[in-house]
Order: sequence, then C-alpha cells, then structure tokens
Amino acid sequence: MTEIDARARAPIVRPSKHIFFALLASVVVMLPAFGPLPPAIAPFAPIGVALLPLVGLFAFSNPFALCLGFVIFSFFRIHEAFPALGPLRIPQMLAAPTLLVLGWHVLIKRSIEIYWSRSLKIFLVFFAIVTVGILFAENKPAAIGFWTANYWKVAVMTCAIAWLTRRPRDFAIASHAFVFAGILIASVALYNKANGIGLVEGSRVTIGRNIGSLLGDPNDLSLVLLFPLSFAVSLFVRRTSWLSAVFGMFGSGMVVAAIIATQSRGGLLGLMTVFGVYGVRLIKSKAVLLAIVGIGLPVLYVAAGISGRKSGGAAEQGIDESSMGRIHAWGAAWNMAIAHPLHGVGLNGFFENYFFYTEFWDGLNHAVHSTWFLVLSETGFPGFFVFVAMVVTVLISSIIALGKLERTKAAMPARAMGHAVLAGTAGYCVSGTFLTQGFTWPIYVNLALGTAVAYFASREGDASQPANETSPTSQT
Repeated sequence: MTEIDARARAPIVRPSKHIFFALLASVVVMLPAFGPLPPAIAPFAPIGVALLPLVGLFAFSNPFALCLGFVIFSFFRIHEAFPALGPLRIPQMLAAPTLLVLGWHVLIKRSIEIYWSRSLKIFLVFFAIVTVGILFAENKPAAIGFWTANYWKVAVMTCAIAWLTRRPRDFAIASHAFVFAGILIASVALYNKANGIGLVEGSRVTIGRNIGSLLGDPNDLSLVLLFPLSFAVSLFVRRTSWLSAVFGMFGSGMVVAAIIATQSRGGLLGLMTVFGVYGVRLIKSKAVLLAIVGIGLPVLYVAAGISGRKSGGAAEQGIDESSMGRIHAWGAAWNMAIAHPLHGVGLNGFFENYFFYTEFWDGLNHAVHSTWFLVLSETGFPGFFVFVAMVVTVLISSIIALGKLERTKAAMPARAMGHAVLAGTAGYCVSGTFLTQGFTWPIYVNLALGTAVAYFASREGDASQPANETSPTSQT
C-alpha cells in the first residue's frame, strides 16, 4: 500500500469537533465551582466527570444493568438505609441516563425487541385508568405529585425490564442483585433492632424513620424485605451453583430474621406463603406440608414477639386496636368506591380523604393497610377489576412458563427466576391483604420478570420443537 492510499483510507480528523468536545468537557468540569454541590461531593466532581465517558460506554452497552440499578435504588431505598449515600442523589442521577439509554436503544438503534404480552397489555390498561383518574381526583396536587415523582417511572421500568431481560445470564444477575439488596436492608434492620434505633412501639424495627424514609414504617419495611426473599430461596432451592446456593441460604436467613424483627403480621403471612410455594414442589406429602405450615406459623408468631406488641398484642381483649383500625380503614375505602365508582378518589388520595369517608373518626387519618382496598378506593371498580386481572395473569403465566421450562430442561437461572416470580407473586397476594402496596414496585417488577420468563419459555419451546418432531420417540 502506498503512502497516498494510506492517507486516503485514514479517518478524516476534524479539529473543530475535538475542540468543541474539549471545551464542553472543560465547562462541565468547572460546573462544581459555580453550582451548589454538597461540600462532601464537590472535591470529587472533576474525577466523576473524567469517568463519564467510561460510564457512558458501559451504560449504552449494558442498558439492563442500568435499569436494574435504578429499580434497586428506587425500591429498596439504599440511599436512605445508608444516609452517607444521600447527598449523591443516586436515584435522580440514574433516572435521566436510564431514560436516555432506553430511548437510544428503542427509538434509534432499535436493538431492543419490543413485544406485548397479555400481562403487559393489562398493565397498560390499568396505567391508563390510573392516569385518567388523576383528572377526577379529589386531591389533584397529591395525585399529580405521586404520578410524576413515582408512578410513571414504575410504568416505564416495568416495560423496560420485561424487554431487556432476555438471557439466562440476565435472570441470574437480577436474582443475585435483588438478594444482595435484601441483605443490605436486612443488615441495617437487624443492626437497628440490636441497638434500639428507630423502634416503633418499643419493639418493631424501622429504617430511616428520623429522616422520613419510606422504610420508616415496619409494615412497609417488611414489604420491601419480602420481595427479595423469593429470589433468595430460589437460589438455594434450585441450586444454579454451589456458591449461589450458599448466597441464597445466607440471604434467606438474613431477610427472614429482619421480617421477624418488624413484627408485621402481613409480612409473616407473606413469608409463609413464599416458603409454602417452594414446599409444594419439594415436599410430596401434602399432610406433611400442612403440618409444617400449622407448626411454622405459630412458631414465627412467637419468635416475632407479636403477642408483646402494644397494638395487636395479647394484652388487648377481643378485636385488637390494630385489626379494628384496619376494619375502619377498609370501610372508608369501600365508601370512597361507592361514592366514586368509576374513578375512585384518585391516585394517592386515600389518606387525605379518610376523614370525609370514615364512619369512625379518632382524630387522625389512617393508611388503608390493604392493597386491594387501596386500589378499589383510588381507581374505582374498573381499576380494581383490571388490577386483579393483572395479578391473576401474572400468576397463571408464571405457572405455565415454569412448566414449559421444566419440560424443556431450560437453563437453571431461567427456571429459578420462574419459581421466584411465582412464589413472590403468591406472597404478594397474601401479604397485600394487610400491607399497602398497590402502586409500589413489587407487583410490577414481578410482572416484568414474569413476562420475560414467559417469553423466554416460549422461545425455548419453539427452538426445541423441530428436535422433538424428528426424535425417535416422536417417529414411533
């Protein structure tokens, strides 16, 4: 090759382009000098900017990891469990890049395969009902605030996770990431319990109650802990590897201990449901399984010390104060649905409207403490029936997909994920009767992962079909 040919084939260098990006990088590096960054972060801002190209390359080449990180920080509230991370504003920093990367891969590069399963279609109908209901909300600022701050992100991430989780490796990464996040939250909860930090009623553990964290309520904390439990048990039971089995066993122990420390009855029922789903598979004798459940629930009740709770404990006669409060809240939810049967009182409207619809006023507004009554009161009867259909569809599709994966002997991470989604959704249905989780992450992440597992199972079945048709067994 001559020197002239080499020059002809060399890339064209445009100095103006390099100068532009150099100036842009310089301006970005200098922003900390002009912006009100926290003192603990400002010195490290130039280093962070210097790493941006590498971080950007990783994000654009690994959109699944970016979405997963956003979900974990938003749902598990890692930055609230570890206040030192608070000034970094990690959820906010992850939100914009996540949307940018998703837009790039979906609209421009078209590298993400978009499909619509039955569960995703039902979810979109429910999302539309919730969104339209904002127009008729009793408290429009509260409804709009919750939708813009939380719910639309949940909706986007639900579709993103369903489309991005495509390979057994993705299932394995998601399972281990959820278990690791659960261990982090459980460790903080157990530390607070041991040191008497943020205890409610003198015995019920919380996290970040002094800073107004979403984990500052023991019932909400038990809900967050319940989600990774199904994945931890799945890693142990399905044994994708011995290291994963040990990790799952350790995670299960930590999460169970932390749920017990919350003294949440809904959390304990959800815990028993998750183990019950796995027990149905592992224990052939139904009599033995029922005996274990019959013995296990009272043992957990005693271990959690629920009888010693100030509310809902053994000291209260008849229907305890906690249960009575739920009954009054459910009555108020029913009254809201009757008054507004088509759209309810609007998203995030139950608490603010409790006074106007309750038949028993004790001077305080109360949470509804039931997923089903929350959805009924805030979206009306149409939203309630669509929500129930969505949850039932996730359960049915998970059962069908798990059966397909077992028959085709699919990769173990996929089978483990299918079992985790089934157990997690079943636990959600039981605990959701007593915990408020209609518009938070758990059911939507389970829906997304269940959709991904079902899609993977259908592809595995299609791939194995020709081999089955030409096998000696089928020919005979």
